[in-house]
Amino acid sequence: MPKMKSSRTLMKRIKVTGTGKIKHKHAYTGHLAPNKTRKQKLHLRHKAVMADSDLKRINQMIYHKAR
Repeated sequence: MPKMKSSRTLMKRIKVTGTGKIKHKHAYTGHLAPNKTRKQKLHLRHKAVMADSDLKRINQMIYHKAR
């Protein structure tokens, strides 16, 4: 049976921390940005940690890296 390949598009969009958590960029940063408040854009600028409910699905896509 061939090796499972990780999703390369996903690997470019996330980073796995040393403790196994997954960091990702926020959505809603570019579209209609002038209508958003300065505080809202400031908070969206920083990386976020992936929710626990999504980890199982994401780990299947990058199983070899986030264990």
